Amino acid sequence: MSSLGKSALFIDGSNFHATAKALGFEIDYRRLLSEFQSRATLLRAFYYTTIIEDQEYSSIRPLIDWLDYNGFTVVTKLAKEFVDSATGRRKVKGSMDVDLAVSAMELAQHVDQIVLCSGDGDFRSLVEALQRRGVRVTVVSTLSTQPPMIADDLRRQADIFIDLVELKPKVGRDPPDRPVSREMRQPPQFLARGTIRRDDRVE
Repeated sequence: MSSLGKSALFIDGSNFHATAKALGFEIDYRRLLSEFQSRATLLRAFYYTTIIEDQEYSSIRPLIDWLDYNGFTVVTKLAKEFVDSATGRRKVKGSMDVDLAVSAMELAQHVDQIVLCSGDGDFRSLVEALQRRGVRVTVVSTLSTQPPMIADDLRRQADIFIDLVELKPKVGRDPPDRPVSREMRQPPQFLARGTIRRDDRVE
């Protein structure tokens, strides 16, 4: 990707999170922002995600709050949890696809390129529409999982495809970011129950 021109970053939160998880690492969003700021003049960085209705505490809330204060425009929507009558499984109804597409089209006239962090094939028509307006589109997802996290038609439509696994050294969270790793570097004589806690903070 050229280091010239103006760009915007659009992250499909749930899809991008699932992609990183499938590759076995977590995204450091500060490093992700820096990476794409170094490639072009980044005008805006958007993060789209749904929040389940009636959940007093969402595990994604700390991330949303951190992103909001650190250079991202966070767009959320309440999603409804329901039981599928056919399978009896709990499912979540709610999508940010339309919201993301509308914002991308509104911004198209102000940027030279758009980076879309999603493998959702529903975005193929959005990418095509942006290209008709002269915007180059880079899609970030992965082919390195089985099955691939990116829809084939979305990958083919993109001007540039970046496999997230290639970005891992630049945008992955370092293990020392987690208290567990710091504790494990100095093995104690014994570990009391509850000594190691999962770190839910975003740094």
